[in-house]
Amino acid sequence: MNTTHGGLVALAVFVAVLGSAAAVPGGAVLVVEDAETGETYLDTPVANGSTVALEYTHSVEKTRVYEAYTVRDDRLEMTRMEFESYGWGLPSGANVTRTNGTFAYDPPGSYERLTVAPGAVAGHRLHVDDRTYDLVALSDGRSVTLSVRHRSALTTLLDP
Repeated sequence: MNTTHGGLVALAVFVAVLGSAAAVPGGAVLVVEDAETGETYLDTPVANGSTVALEYTHSVEKTRVYEAYTVRDDRLEMTRMEFESYGWGLPSGANVTRTNGTFAYDPPGSYERLTVAPGAVAGHRLHVDDRTYDLVALSDGRSVTLSVRHRSALTTLLDP
């Protein structure tokens, strides 16, 4: 076999392996991107059952609000909401339980994308399983969308 032929075979094998890796699922990531420009601020690994939560201070009531979502395939299913007082935008008619001064319930809703307007007064924090991110600092206070995306094994391998 001549060197040119051997090089072509090696190249063909490399391209086949690369193509296979690009087609094999590599995992899911939560993507936080600018709501207007699409610029990615964060992508972090998640799995089915991962918890994604937003925690912030209610702008009027000045009390803690916690919204928890569970990753289900490519959706974020809202599974828990906690709040310490009723105020504008909070579910006054919900069937809540109260523990240690905190109201909690399992709200309906499953979303492909969530839009959040982080604010300095609210101090929005994003929790992804055991990791916490300052959403205000991450986005410089710009509105963001959160979504779950699936990546190929190749993308996962190449992404630091």
